[in-house]
Amino acid sequence: MILYKKQKEEEVTRKEAEWKQLQQKRDAELQQKLEGDIRKSVIADFENKFRLLEQNNQDNEEKLRQARLKELEFLQKEQSLKNKEAEIEISVQKLLQGEREKLSEDLRKIEEQKIANRETEYQLKIKELERQLEVQKNMAEEMRRKADQGSMKLQGAAQELALMEILAATFPFDEISDVPVGVRGADCMQIVRNSFGQECGKIIYESKRTSTFANDWIEKLKADMRNQGAEIAVLVTRMMPKEMDCFGIKDGVWVCSFSEVKALAAVLRDGIIKVFNAAKSQENRGDKMHLLYDYLISNEFAEQWKAIREGFISMKLSIQRERDAMEKLWKAREKQLEKVLLNAAQIRGSIEGISGLETVDLNLLENGEEIPDEIT
Repeated sequence: MILYKKQKEEEVTRKEAEWKQLQQKRDAELQQKLEGDIRKSVIADFENKFRLLEQNNQDNEEKLRQARLKELEFLQKEQSLKNKEAEIEISVQKLLQGEREKLSEDLRKIEEQKIANRETEYQLKIKELERQLEVQKNMAEEMRRKADQGSMKLQGAAQELALMEILAATFPFDEISDVPVGVRGADCMQIVRNSFGQECGKIIYESKRTSTFANDWIEKLKADMRNQGAEIAVLVTRMMPKEMDCFGIKDGVWVCSFSEVKALAAVLRDGIIKVFNAAKSQENRGDKMHLLYDYLISNEFAEQWKAIREGFISMKLSIQRERDAMEKLWKAREKQLEKVLLNAAQIRGSIEGISGLETVDLNLLENGEEIPDEIT
């Protein structure tokens, strides 16, 4: 029984050992299987995680690339904005500079206008003062001239009076008369009478007491001689003509100084009386031929014909001057016309040489006339 128990115990022990071995084997297999499953699961998890990591890495790289692209685009935009900002700044600076220059120019123009206005006002004031000064000078000159003129008139009147006194004292039988003030004519007239009291002729006298000699005195005195029917005209002057140093005749008028008038008047008076006596001796002929002859040889006819001749010569000289001026003008226009025709011919030759055609009519002359040889 004890042996049986021992056997049973041994068997139980053996079975327990077998069971333990089996259990251990199963545990080992289970553990191995579990480890394999765990390993597979870990590997699968690792692979999943690796794939996820790779996917995440790819996504991150893509995101990084996109981010870099966006950053690059942003940088480009930022640079573009900076460039635009710089350009805007430059434009603004240019605009400001232009506005400053415009403002400076406007200010300068305003200042120049102000200066010009002040200068104009100054010039106007100067002109006004100059005008006032000129007016004052003119007034002073006019007053002085009037005073001188009054003095000259007084001196001239004194010389006229002295001349009439000399003539009246020297020739008591003659009639000495003065011309009233304001009446056209010479200063005084001498009606020559012979010893029988007969009127033989007339001598007119013009008195001048100026510092210069004027040539128009001669023409005026000749006209007065014709108007008053005098035979001789005498100009008594303090200043003789440049070509005369003593008394003499100038253009049909006797010119002398005050100291020479007495002797000259005596000679002229004697000549008039002789001519009158000679004419008187022929007075009784009575026929028209002698009357016509007397008229043709008379001093009246000579003076009238001289006036006609002087007018004719003046008219002829005027016509000649006009003719010379017109011929000069025609000559200048002819030269201008020749120059125009020459240039037209050169242009025509150039155009025909370039185009080779003669269809364009560039002739300035009518009916196809050619330019004269002396022009070309």
